[in-house]
Amino acid sequence: MNVCLSPSAKEPLLPPHGAALPAISARRRVLAVGLIGPGRVGSALLTQLRTAQPRLSGMGLDLKLCGVAASKRMWLDSDDPDLNARHDGAQTWRPADLHAFAEHVRGMDGRHALLIDCSANDHVAAHYAGWLASGVHVVTPNKLAGSGPLDRWQAIRNACLSGSRFRYEATVCAGLPVVQTLRDLLDTGDRLLAVDGMFSGTLAWLCNQYDGSRPFSALVHEAHALGYTEPDPRDDLSGRDVARKLVILAREAGWQLSLEDIDVQSLVPAALADLSLDDFMERMSELDAPMAAQLANARAHGGVLRHVASLDAHGKAKVSLCVLPAAHPFAHSRLTDNVVQFTTQRYHDNPMLVQGPGAGPEVTAAGIFSDLLRIADTLEFRP
Repeated sequence: MNVCLSPSAKEPLLPPHGAALPAISARRRVLAVGLIGPGRVGSALLTQLRTAQPRLSGMGLDLKLCGVAASKRMWLDSDDPDLNARHDGAQTWRPADLHAFAEHVRGMDGRHALLIDCSANDHVAAHYAGWLASGVHVVTPNKLAGSGPLDRWQAIRNACLSGSRFRYEATVCAGLPVVQTLRDLLDTGDRLLAVDGMFSGTLAWLCNQYDGSRPFSALVHEAHALGYTEPDPRDDLSGRDVARKLVILAREAGWQLSLEDIDVQSLVPAALADLSLDDFMERMSELDAPMAAQLANARAHGGVLRHVASLDAHGKAKVSLCVLPAAHPFAHSRLTDNVVQFTTQRYHDNPMLVQGPGAGPEVTAAGIFSDLLRIADTLEFRP
């Protein structure tokens, strides 16, 4: 079964594209928003929010951007109905202070407040539990909370008992509905038997492109030049980023796993693992012979190479380069597609698939935006 994004069962915040806006409601949902990490994803999100603001307002949702915090500086603005059209260098910056930033967004008037963390910073993730306990909602694509220390993860979940909401759909496959799909399956009483997935857009692209006509290292250099890889391609090739995503899904399914519990088979030879980035890039051709042998083995068995993460019903988790039959659903992935397959008691003979672009600032920002709307849809109206 294939899954695609569909409207919420609740009354949607947005009308169908092209439809006339309804009259502005006298009752409003007002949400104060603070953004941490104005990089590629954060900037794409601000653009999407600004574009949608007139339609959101017409449906009774007012977003107030109260500030933006970067790694070393921040600016604060008490009320910007244009989602800070002044975010162009004209605002006044001050030294970053996450505590002061969160307090400013939360305010003293009982407002609904939400912090969006696009930083990929562990220090920021360490603040989530405190923010949630204080009544501030949190949305993030930052994987370091969901895959970090178990005690911190449990503290975050416990903080949500106060009524604050923590959403992190974009931590696994950008804008694809993977975490929510798993949550819906479990909440409706289904039993998870296995999760298998291609969770790296970079490694998906490399596997799709690698046919032996060019050395594997040449493809990695190309992917790096195109911006598909992390600044250090070993962050992708090691499988560690994929392992973090698998930890997040495993914990969502009830398994108390950590990164150390994942069997991760890196594509980076041990001799290259600790080199400087420049030295690694110069010696990357040492990847070619092992990868050529892997490709030859796959062809000898009539299969294809795919980078796959797997979790079984007993909590055993693995990340590795696999040989899959040519008829396997993962064999037909395209470009940087992420593909996730849920095998459950209900979806046993025909597992559920979620597939689509799993990388890029626009689709990641869209996943964050979707989480924001899900939270906004639960807020109380105010006159």
